[in-house]
Amino acid sequence: MASTTDVIPPGTPGLLDKERTVAGAGYNRWLVPPAALCIHLCIGMAYGFSVFWLPLSKAIGISKPVACAAGTGWFAELFVADCDWSVSALTFTFTLFIVVLGLAAAVWGGWLERVGPRKAAFVSACCWAGGFLLGALGIYVHQLWLIWLGTGVIGGIGLGLGYISPVSTLIKWFPDRRGMATGMAIMGFGGGAMIGAPLADKLMKAFATPTSVGVWETFVAMGAIYFVVMLIGVFGYRIPAAGWTPPGWTAPAADAGKGMITRGQVHLDQAWKTPQFWCIWGVLCLNVSAGIGVLAMASPMLQEVFGGKLVGVALGFNDLDAAQKGAIAAIAAGFTGLLSLFNIAGRFFWASVSDYLGRKSTYFVFFVLGILLYAAVPSLGHSGQIALFVAAFCVILTMYGGGFATVPAYLADMFGTQMVGAIHGRLLTAWSVAGVIGPWLITYFRDAQLAAGLARSQVYDTTMYVLAGLLVVGLICNALVQPVAPKWFMSEAELAAERKRAHDVAVANAAGPLLGGAAAVTPIGLVYAAWIAIGIPVAWGVWITLQKVAALF
Repeated sequence: MASTTDVIPPGTPGLLDKERTVAGAGYNRWLVPPAALCIHLCIGMAYGFSVFWLPLSKAIGISKPVACAAGTGWFAELFVADCDWSVSALTFTFTLFIVVLGLAAAVWGGWLERVGPRKAAFVSACCWAGGFLLGALGIYVHQLWLIWLGTGVIGGIGLGLGYISPVSTLIKWFPDRRGMATGMAIMGFGGGAMIGAPLADKLMKAFATPTSVGVWETFVAMGAIYFVVMLIGVFGYRIPAAGWTPPGWTAPAADAGKGMITRGQVHLDQAWKTPQFWCIWGVLCLNVSAGIGVLAMASPMLQEVFGGKLVGVALGFNDLDAAQKGAIAAIAAGFTGLLSLFNIAGRFFWASVSDYLGRKSTYFVFFVLGILLYAAVPSLGHSGQIALFVAAFCVILTMYGGGFATVPAYLADMFGTQMVGAIHGRLLTAWSVAGVIGPWLITYFRDAQLAAGLARSQVYDTTMYVLAGLLVVGLICNALVQPVAPKWFMSEAELAAERKRAHDVAVANAAGPLLGGAAAVTPIGLVYAAWIAIGIPVAWGVWITLQKVAALF
């Protein structure tokens, strides 16, 4: 019987190793974005988890929640098994998602650059799908701490690794269109909930029984589906050979034009010491804090500001009957869906625009336009301008999504492409902070205004002015961004050592056509098939969302 070494020569890289993902000369780079979208469309379901909170809040009662004993604190709620969880305790899972996402990306970003996107994405798939399964167990045995650990912590690690896994790869494949390339992938993260939320809703209804709300079964099903889809993305990842450039493309001169594109390479350990890193950190944090605050309260905000005007009745929110509140809730759901569409579209649109305007100029537009729109929102609300109010927030949400999609290219322009994925991972701690600041600001000021006796139609005014103030600070941070000084660049020897450590390969290995090493030209039909396969679920999600949006009009 032949030994393992007779079949696999010593030193042959494994399927997940970086060396086995190097593409041959004939590989079509347009196959990489669909692989990235397989990952991002799955982990993007983090934005859609709100679909589970109400069913889980009556997991025991089924038809209505079983209240816990008076005095049951949040710590006790983690372990109770005889009463239903509060919605506020369940929604903390989303906070865990965002915080752990940023921390995981920061901690393991350097590891990702060394081992390559395939291995990192595989770990992401295991954590994301495994988080669903552990969360399902938590629901089945009714232990909230297991849901927090599974979907919040372990799933959050999967989010962080999955989110940054394609960044440096796409930037290296598309040096001529950095913004567009990262915009395509990160657009998927914004669109994940658009597909996942209605899928989860249908699954819960299918699995629901007189003794179950159908959530734990849905977790198991979605965990399995996401694992399979993410594996397709994992093995679809390819990286270009070291030194590869698109045919006919010439790199721009250092600091030429509006993009301030550097020719040097900054090490991860040095990047965070530069003023440019912290300025861009502030830019992302402040832009996201403003936008995520709106997303957190979009539905109640529209209902409370306009009340009966949404259905042609001159009554405030508190004066509406149950049927009228149900009608405006449906309209608000359409508003939320519309914001999701603009969030997704903005990721691709603004990131692509940044390839022409430059990243700094694009963020300048974000902040100036955002300041004007946030400051105008209270007046639009008081004057009953529903269409303009909705339009203002749609534009704001394009810039929220566009900020996420543009920042990887901004970092590549500033610090080079060698370690941009790891640097992006460190920068995502800004998202973790914003995920706490934004929702807290809008809920704090709303509650304070209500306690002071203000009408519900006025409780968001102060918040909008505060969010505009955040964008003023962000505008200043962006203005301070200048090209990185040469003293921060790696020397030729340091760069060579880092490339060796990262297993960068000068030429494609002979791993075979399915593993990325063959020089055979990629069939164009395969490229079309990959995009069609990704496009079908996206089109379904858009169609479902548009049906909800129709209620708004």
